[in-house]
This record gives sequence, structure tokens and C-alpha cells, in this order.
Amino acid sequence: MDKYTLITGASSGIGYELSKLFALGGSNLILVARNNEALYKVKEEISILNDVDIEVLSIDLSKEESVECILDFVEKKNIVVNNLVNNAGLGDFGEFAKSDYKRQLDMIQVNIMALTKLTKVFLEDMIQRGSGGILNVASTAAFASGTNMSVYYATKAYVLSLTEALYEENTKNGIRVMALCPGAVDTGFQQKAGIKKSKLAKGNIMDPNEVAVIGYTKFIKTNKAIVIPGFKNKLLIQAMRILPRNLIRKIIKKVNKG
Repeated sequence: MDKYTLITGASSGIGYELSKLFALGGSNLILVARNNEALYKVKEEISILNDVDIEVLSIDLSKEESVECILDFVEKKNIVVNNLVNNAGLGDFGEFAKSDYKRQLDMIQVNIMALTKLTKVFLEDMIQRGSGGILNVASTAAFASGTNMSVYYATKAYVLSLTEALYEENTKNGIRVMALCPGAVDTGFQQKAGIKKSKLAKGNIMDPNEVAVIGYTKFIKTNKAIVIPGFKNKLLIQAMRILPRNLIRKIIKKVNKG
């Protein structure tokens, strides 16, 4: 059975950049995203430059049956998922009480439920084989609560907490488990989610390729549980560990004011 790297949210942003890097490293790919046309464009682009097999699967992870569809696809293709990259994510902006409730549930479904189920199933296979890796894309948002983005911040806190626990549980199994925690990244994510940031926050936006290179390199070459790309983001997280939580909340409230 051939070994593959499965990447969700692979059609753009960090997922797209990670797809190119894994292919450059010689990994076959399963690219998952909602936009079928965009997926095939990514497949064509990567195929021209790399001699790897690429499967594409157009799936909306906000649907409860989406993970089962992925698992059926992998089983029918007789594929071994050697690396899982949970990159797909939804965001939203605005006060929780005034928010679209379905949007919040979709966010929980994509950011938590789908990620958890994919991780559970493929981790069990990895442990049986004694090899593999899981890269969960969290966020610097995981380290605090977020005014006007309450559910998004909470979902990323879940991803970080889960990933750290799985890292410790699987050191004995030889399975790599890592949380990539970028700050603001120049992708379509902010615009799609309607996210508004202060001028200070906008001045610290990283390029998705830069984030992906850091994440990929650390994932392949090191055994770190948490990777925070960018010097300013590292300083931010260090400061958040020292400052009182009530002060951190007020700072984030200003940052997310728009």
C-alpha cells in the first residue's frame, strides 16, 4: 500500500503551501478542500514539478458525513495515510450574542469535530504501523480568549490542548505530533471570516509560504510539540504567559476592535 500525506484545506493559504512542500519532499498527496476546481489547479501545478501521486477530494468538512466520505475514499483507494495535516478551519467575527448560530456550529464541526475524528482514526493506524505524523494547524489565538472571535479562539485552544496531550501520549510510539500556531497570515481566511483587526495587528501579518516552510521544516526535522512562526509572535506568547489574564483580554479586545 502506498503512503500519502492527507492535507485538509489544501486549495489555498497555508494548506496550499504545505502541499507543495510535502510533494517536494517526495510524499504522495491527498488534497482535501471544498473548491473542486481550485483543488485540480493545485494538483496540476504540483504535478508539473514533482513526480508524486496526487489524489483530490472535494469535501465540505462542515457536514457531519464529511469525515466518513474521506475514510471511505482512503479505504477504496487502498491508501495508507502516513502524515495527516489538519489545516482546514473556519472563522467568524462579531459579538457572540449577535452571531449566526449555524456559523458557530459549522466552525466547531470543522475546527474541532472533523479534526478530532480524522486524528483518532489515522493515529490508530499510525500506532499499529509504528510510524507517521500529525500536524495540526492551531493559532496564536489558542493561548487566550478572543473578544469578537470567541468561538474561533476557543476552538484553537482545543486544538492546541489536544495536540499537546497526543504529543506526550505518543512519544513512546514513534509518532510525530505537532501544533503549528501562526499569528495573522496573509490568506483569504481573514476576509472570508469578516475579521477586522487594528492597524497594529495588520502590521504583523506573515506570508503563508513563510509559515508553511517553518511548520514543514520543524515537523520533518524536529520533535517539537508546539511551533510558533515569527519572532514577534513568539514574544507575544511569552508576554501572554506573564501578563494578568484580565489585561490580556483588554489588549485582545482592542486588537479585534477593527
